[in-house]
Amino acid sequence: MADFDAVESRLERILDPYRDRLEAATIYGMPILRRPGAKAHDWFAGVQRTDSAVKFNFLPMHGDPSLLDGASLALLKRRSGASVFRFTTVEEPLVAELEAIVARAFEPYVGVRA
Repeated sequence: MADFDAVESRLERILDPYRDRLEAATIYGMPILRRPGAKAHDWFAGVQRTDSAVKFNFLPMHGDPSLLDGASLALLKRRSGASVFRFTTVEEPLVAELEAIVARAFEPYVGVRA
């Protein structure tokens, strides 16, 4: 489980560039970042540690599956569900790929008003 500390830390760093424009919140006990004032189910992303993995919860890919166009098979294998990637180790090429996908999704997310 000691590896999970490194995984959680690295996945959290993906979100660091957006923390100044988003607010921290929780949904169903899961920590997330969202636009200030957004409704509960209008969140951007969050990192959640479980007993078996560290999850990167990323709602924009649920609403816009094209964000994953060109994603590697190795990253897609870490996808579980409509908006979750699961990691048990830091695999830097995959984390960097996820980081790029998150970056592409950010401006469209903050530009949408529900």
